[in-house]
Amino acid sequence: MNGRFVKPEKAGSSPIVKPMMSTQQLFFLICLGSLGIYFIQSGMFESKKSTLAHCLSTEQSKISILTKLLRPNVSCQGAEHLKKFVPYEMDNILERRANEYKQYQLRRKTNADIIIAPANSPLQYPITGFRVAPLKKSLIPGLVLQTQGRGLTNKREVYKVSLSVKSGVLSVEDLLDGDQVEGQGQSELTISSSNLTQLNDLLSRVTYTSTIYHIRTSDLVSFTFGDHKAIFPVMIRRPSVPVLYDPGKDINSQVTIITKTFLRYKELGVLIQSIRKFYPKIKIIVADDSLKPENVSGNNIEHYIMPPAQGWFAGRNLAVSQLTTKYFLWVDDDFEFLNETRIERFVEIMEALPELDVLGGEVSGDQFYFVLEYDEGDENDGGCLRRIREFHQPLPGYDGCFLVDGVVNYFLARTDAVRRVGFDPFLKRVAHTEFFIDGVGKLMVASCKGLSVGHQTHRAEDEYDSYRNQRKSDERRKLAHHFFKNYLNYIEY
Repeated sequence: MNGRFVKPEKAGSSPIVKPMMSTQQLFFLICLGSLGIYFIQSGMFESKKSTLAHCLSTEQSKISILTKLLRPNVSCQGAEHLKKFVPYEMDNILERRANEYKQYQLRRKTNADIIIAPANSPLQYPITGFRVAPLKKSLIPGLVLQTQGRGLTNKREVYKVSLSVKSGVLSVEDLLDGDQVEGQGQSELTISSSNLTQLNDLLSRVTYTSTIYHIRTSDLVSFTFGDHKAIFPVMIRRPSVPVLYDPGKDINSQVTIITKTFLRYKELGVLIQSIRKFYPKIKIIVADDSLKPENVSGNNIEHYIMPPAQGWFAGRNLAVSQLTTKYFLWVDDDFEFLNETRIERFVEIMEALPELDVLGGEVSGDQFYFVLEYDEGDENDGGCLRRIREFHQPLPGYDGCFLVDGVVNYFLARTDAVRRVGFDPFLKRVAHTEFFIDGVGKLMVASCKGLSVGHQTHRAEDEYDSYRNQRKSDERRKLAHHFFKNYLNYIEY
């Protein structure tokens, strides 16, 4: 936070931002949309880290301050404080939340610490990209000792280098009698020679073998020569088996259209009729949790009946679970295909850019998209997330296309990518941004102008609206859900 937030003198006025006088006081502006605006002071706290900082030297303090710049700077001003929505009658919820977050951190940990290369070293080694399979022997590429032009004499009685690792063993392949190698097959290896060429030949045959089975972790190799020391990472990864989808020969074998319906069979009929006008053979999957299901039939239509009122995301999960195509096109049940609705254009862009996972279009001319600013925040309290109407960058080579974090409810997506994220069935009534929140850092998302679909005229239906409209109690439960599930302390969207 760059300032201290003070309650304004008059209702409706903006908060006054004053310079922060103390790093031990934090004030947060809390806004709850339609429920009103609140100002909460988190109070004063004593941090062990800040106490320790006073004991550091001036230079160490500078380093400590600068390392904060390595994390994203996301302001929580105007964001909702989620903790106040947690039902306190739930025993030990904060303790359970903290324990689950620790488990999450352990699962995603790769031991990939920041490594600073020495300014000038006679040691050559792989800075990055050295990847091995667990428990399998692999040659370490690029190990060389270079002494020429570095102020080091080329005439020595003995050249001696050492290597060490923590989670594996080191060896030199094809050792000959007279080769001076100590620690063969151990975690510390020393190689000596009176001949630099011979030493480098031995270094070219050094191997690494992990001794701990893990599908996704890392190790560090320490490489030393005299007073010179280098450290480089070993990425330990279990190779994954590809899961591929045969795209076939036309759009019908590449894409499935999916939707979720509830009590809107008239709108659903208009949607299906408009699809069949342009795509008579493409598969359509309908997930239906209506109170009294009606028959939905037609060529290449799969209609899945759910228990009543299971909700928006439960229906999406069901539809996605039945896909057999590389891509799916999500549409709402009250959309309508137009003359300019061309699925082929979506596919063309996605095929040209394999890194993209989700590509959004526009509904009745509205190219809605957004960016999610996220800061992991304090490890004890949780992070801060804000939805803003911006884009990261234009998509190179495609006018009107932008790299974003979330798009409108009309998008083409890769089946395998979306399955990895999924849709949270806890969210029944109002849910859209929440899928993209779960996909931050997992999904590459873009939005393009000109990929259009129409929207039918809204019909007021009391029974449907009674389920569709989110109550205040639903909103509070959703905010409490974000607090635990996403380990968020503040949110604004």
